[in-house]
This record gives sequence, C-alpha cells and structure tokens, in this order.
Amino acid sequence: MGANKSQPPSTRRTKPSLARSFALALSPKQNPRRGAMDQKDQAKTMMHTKFSSCRGVSFELKPSPGSPFALQTNDHYPPQQPPPDAPTAGRWVWLPQSFSRHGSSRIFPAIFARSTSRVSSHFCDLDSDDDSGDDQTVAAIVTDEEMAVVAAAPVAVDHQAPGKKQARSRLGVILLDQGLFTVYKRLFALCVALNAVGLALAATGHFPYASGHASVLAMGNILALTLCRSEAVLRVVFWLAVALLGRPWVPVLAKTGATATLQSLGGVHSGCGVSSLAWLAYALAQVIRDIDVTPRVVVGVASTILGLLVLSCLAAFPLVRHLHHNVFERTHRFAGWGALALLWVFVLVSIGYDPATASYDHLTGAFLVKRQELWLTAAITFFTLLPWLTVRRVPVTVTARSNHASVITFQGGVRGGLLGRISRSPLSEWHAFGIISDNKDTHAMLAGAVGDFTKALISDPPSFLWVRGVHFAGLPYLLNMYRRATMVATGSGICVFMSFLMQPGPAELSLVWVAKGIEANYGEEMKAACGSSERLGGRVIVHDTAVMGRPNVAALAVDAARRWGSEVVVVTSNPEGSRDVVTGCKNAGIPAFGPIWDS
Repeated sequence: MGANKSQPPSTRRTKPSLARSFALALSPKQNPRRGAMDQKDQAKTMMHTKFSSCRGVSFELKPSPGSPFALQTNDHYPPQQPPPDAPTAGRWVWLPQSFSRHGSSRIFPAIFARSTSRVSSHFCDLDSDDDSGDDQTVAAIVTDEEMAVVAAAPVAVDHQAPGKKQARSRLGVILLDQGLFTVYKRLFALCVALNAVGLALAATGHFPYASGHASVLAMGNILALTLCRSEAVLRVVFWLAVALLGRPWVPVLAKTGATATLQSLGGVHSGCGVSSLAWLAYALAQVIRDIDVTPRVVVGVASTILGLLVLSCLAAFPLVRHLHHNVFERTHRFAGWGALALLWVFVLVSIGYDPATASYDHLTGAFLVKRQELWLTAAITFFTLLPWLTVRRVPVTVTARSNHASVITFQGGVRGGLLGRISRSPLSEWHAFGIISDNKDTHAMLAGAVGDFTKALISDPPSFLWVRGVHFAGLPYLLNMYRRATMVATGSGICVFMSFLMQPGPAELSLVWVAKGIEANYGEEMKAACGSSERLGGRVIVHDTAVMGRPNVAALAVDAARRWGSEVVVVTSNPEGSRDVVTGCKNAGIPAFGPIWDS
C-alpha cells in the first residue's frame, strides 16, 4: 500500500480498476471497448441499470444477460430477460469519472479506496474496520480516468438503516435468532434429560448401579464431552460420515441430518458437562453421608474437583464467553487441567482405601487395573493430551496487502475442508482459521484483522508460530458428502472454501462471495482463483460491495442454489449474515448450514 502511495498520479491511473481486473479473470475472451461513450449512451446506461451503494444511495446499471453475475431474482428485482443458459461471459458498462464523482458511492481503483463504512467487529463483515469517511483524497487523485464495472445482477440491495441492523446484539443473534429449538439445543436437552432421569432413578433406589457408582457416571459424561472436542476423534468421525453417506444413492435427508448433528456436537459437550456436575454432586453427597468410613481427603478432593468444574462451566456461559473470550479460554483450560489432575488423586484414594482396615491396602496395581474408574480416567487423560502431543513451533511468512487482513503461509499441503489452530502463546490462547491449500507444498490461512491477535499479525508479523499438527474437520469438510453444493462466503470467510477451488473432489460446487475491496484486501491471486477454478466451472458469483453496493446475500444464495441445482448451501459469514442466509434458504426449501454458537 505504501509503495502505491509513492507513485505519481499518472502511474496510479494506469492501474486497472478492481472490477476490470476481476472481469478479465472471469471472462478472458472479452475485448471491452476502451473508448469513451458519448453523452447519449451514458444517460441511457444510467437510466436503465441499477446499482446501490453501502450507504443506500442508488443508481442504475443494466445487467447483461450473458454476465456470470446475472441471476434470476424474481422475488426482488425481476430481470427483463430470462437467465442465460451458459453464464460464461460478462459485459462492460462504462461510467465516466464525472458520474462517479458526484455519486454517494464512487467507483475507483481499489488501491485508492478509502471507505466510509462502519466499524467491523467480525472477520466476515463486509465493511472495513478503520475507515475515516474522507473522500477528498480520492477525488484529488482520480481526475479524468474513465471507470468500468462489471454488469451486476439486479439483486436485492439492503436499504435498511444501519441503526436498525444493529438493533440486536451479536449475542442476541447467536442465542435467539438461530432458534430456540436448534439441533444444538435439542442435543443439549437430550443429554441433560437422560442424565436427569438416571439421577432421579438412582436417588429413589430404582437404579442400583448408579447409586453405587455415581462417580463412574460423572466420569463417563466427562469422557463423552472430551471426545466431542477431540480434534483427532472428530477428524475420524467426519471422514467416516463422508465415506459412508457421500454416495449418490444416499438420500439428501440423511446427509443433511448427519451434517446438522455433526455440526452441533457442541450440544453434547455442554450437556454432558452440566450432567457431570450433577453426578459429581450426588457422589459427593454420598461420600459426606458415609463420612465415618470415608477418608477426609476424599471429601476434600471431590469438593475441589466439583468447584473447578463449576468454574469451568460458568466461564463457558455464553455471556461470559462472548464478552470475555480470553477469560473463558484460559479458565476453561486451566480449571479443566486442574480437575483432571485431582481426578487421578480422587480415583487412587477412593478405590485404594479399604474401610475394613482403615488403610490403603487396595492401592496396588493388580487391584487398580480391575476398576473401571481407572480406565475412564486414563481415557480422559489420553484424549485431553492427544492434541498437545502434536504442538510444535514452525516458521511462517506473514503478508498483508492492507490493514484489514493478513495471509499466513506454512509449509506442507493440506486437504480441503480442514481447519487449523495457531498461537503465539500456546498455554494462553489458540485461534482457528480456515486453510487454503492445493494439497501440494504449502498452505495458508487468511486472518481478518478484527481482534488483538489478528491485528498484531499485521502490525508485528511473527517469524514463527505454534501450531497443532492435527488439522480438524469443520462444516465445510462435509461438502464432500453432497453431489452439488453452493458455498456462500462474506469477507474473509472465503478462506474456508478456497481449498475446494484448488483441489479436485466428488462434489459439483458453486460459489457466492461477497466482500469489500477484494483486490486491495485479498489480492489478485484469490480473485483469480475464484474466476479460473476448474472445479467451479464458471459457477461463481463475486460481488464487491465497494463497486456494486451491498446486496441481499440471502437472495443471492437462493438464486445461485436454484440456478445450479444445489442440494445444500453452506455459508460462512458473521452471525447476522449466517442467520439471514440460512433462514432465506430454508424458507425457499433449500437445506442450509452456517456457523452456530459453539459449533
């Protein structure tokens, strides 16, 4: 960016605009005219075409029926012509500089752009996070250059006031707008209900095993919640799901059901966590009841474990987790580790103690290996430590085209659909990102600058980072289960889908990407990858809000899915965007999935 500023104005004007560069990438056979349009043609173009800015000031741009962006949107702005059969080429619409200068939304080369958008608070937001609202610099640089944009589809544009869109907090969107009866919450309720029934039967004497082994059931719940968060285990589970269900004859309903369940395993994690507290409290009550024949150390250790688990659950409460994520992560980790260490003490002193002799005569290997408590504790420990056994410090290269996002490059290829975790301080915090790779020599992560960690990657780029060797499977990995699927991304959320554009796979994919300042913030390589991907085969829509205004992303997703016959839509956006796309697709009868709370 700095290098661009040092160039003379004449040099800057020779650089093609973002829209022109992207149009050439999508339509290599096009030869647009470079001469100026006469005033009559200008007036005609302005009158019959539609464009809307992020600020809600609109003017018209008529779409080309051959444009790859021209989708049928009957519910919003019906096109004047039917959609094309083969959307492989775009048409140029030329706008003189004088027209863009007086409009609320200027179209200019992205390297000169200074946005007037609101502050961004999510890496998938469409607006930039350090905009000043000053357009005078742009007006001084762009003097008489003719501007060009690709003819966009007549998509619905959001004219709602910014204040209204932000009326509900992100936490409210996450917890309420995603529904009160989501799969996540149903899994949570199911786990808690089953354990509540078992606890009630044990307390009333109708479940003798549970009455005598309450601590075992508490450990069973802890093992289940650990497995639901084990990256290695989930990698195997996701692979099995794709291998077994990713066959053409498997009904789409079975695939979407598996997708919803696997995406919502966090409900099992939290449900088992709450249930383990109940069983441990019941076990502690039994120990206190038999205090005359129970060592005091057992009571003390059990009470401490219960306290640590309560602290861990409180830190994971959505309000705390949302407002103080670092507090949640460190409390959850260190309280859990402390409880696990004390669990070993509890197992040894509780099953090793012989009430008949008031001694620890049973504290022998031959006796301990016969007890299920020991094996449950060993399994919990193994799956807790497993991801840490793969942690290593690796060299990285961090580059940033702007202060909005950085690209972190690592050695080694990675399969599509996998995500990775990185850290500067492995004991304090970890951050997960989508992986971009052609599965050959290198892979990269795209990090939007929205928090302290991601902003520091730009201001203080590291030469080394800590990584976990086991890359975990996320929702995008399940795209391999379907025959045809549409990927929808906003902002930096494109990173989780980029590997699919570079690697072959069984699913026929299409892409909708909505972002601001694509060339300036994400680079020509990512833009070209979208336009030239053999796997997409031209089934791609890229909407730059800096050029074409803020669209109705849900309408774009529905139209794209219908156009290309997709069985499912997967979206990566901020909470509001994901909610809108998922809701819009489901209302249109199209299965859709997006990031959920604790997914």
